[in-house]
Amino acid sequence: MDDLQGAELCYPQLLNLSCRGLMRPYSEAIFLYTLLSFTAALTVILNLLVIISISHFRQLHTPTNLLLLSLAISDLLVGLLVMPVETVRFIETCWLLGNLMCALSYIVGFTLTSASVGNMVLISIDRYVAICYPLQYSNQVTHRRVKLSVCLCWACSFLYNGLILKDHLRQPDRYNSCFGECVVVINYVSGTVDLVFTFIGPCLVIIVLYMRVFIVAVSQARAMQNHVRAAAVRNVRITAKKSEKKAARTLGVVILVFLLSFCPYYYPSLSGQDISNSASSWAIVSWLLYFNSCLNPLIYALFYPWFRKAIKFIVTLQILKQYSSLATII
Repeated sequence: MDDLQGAELCYPQLLNLSCRGLMRPYSEAIFLYTLLSFTAALTVILNLLVIISISHFRQLHTPTNLLLLSLAISDLLVGLLVMPVETVRFIETCWLLGNLMCALSYIVGFTLTSASVGNMVLISIDRYVAICYPLQYSNQVTHRRVKLSVCLCWACSFLYNGLILKDHLRQPDRYNSCFGECVVVINYVSGTVDLVFTFIGPCLVIIVLYMRVFIVAVSQARAMQNHVRAAAVRNVRITAKKSEKKAARTLGVVILVFLLSFCPYYYPSLSGQDISNSASSWAIVSWLLYFNSCLNPLIYALFYPWFRKAIKFIVTLQILKQYSSLATII
């Protein structure tokens, strides 16, 4: 404490207490720790179920599911590494983990988020090829190409975020005004680049490709009506309308969740401001962004019937049986 007496404190009116003088009420801290820990645990569990399902059952070893596996791994690490740190950052009024962890926490968080977005883009490309070019799909989308795409996605995420946050990594306390802070600021130029590459670009790709998928799916459903007997036309129309509604609903959920999760974070860049974690709204904005990792397995996995069947195998411990990996899931 002697070393801090001559330094500028976060709250000088509290003297040596500094930021610890503004601790949250005990009941409030307990409630927040419980709520945010539950969110982190749910994120880990949901994504772990996806990882176990795809890894264990041989029927699920497809290029598409390899992309889902990569997405689940990035989202699992968000729940395992990022959310616990963000929980402490949000609830405790002092940063307790030191300058090195201050730098690493943001680089890890930003990298995993970028990898998650990149995986979502790869999934949209995969679905586009599968629906729009079904005859060429098996030749164009191979395990080797998917693995290469996934590796490039992760490598680019590490490199890209390392460049954006290199100054923060070199000097983690450069924006700190006092002891007990962990402040990171992304200037307008870097924020604009990040806005284009991590939000606008992926968002446009996802919207355009899913719209194309939706149009092709609808046209295929309607084409079926022209190749059936008149007695079956009514049933086919009902099926076609159900397919249209299902495609539209899935498309709407994907785009809506993506926009709701990322728009608040990138609002400063959209309005020409710097992005800083010292803003009063940062906690809500960052947690909304990270909560997308909890929703991803629900959107991309729970919509698949095989996932619900795989969960039953896992929960009932049937995967421990011999040859369970050969079970019929699809």
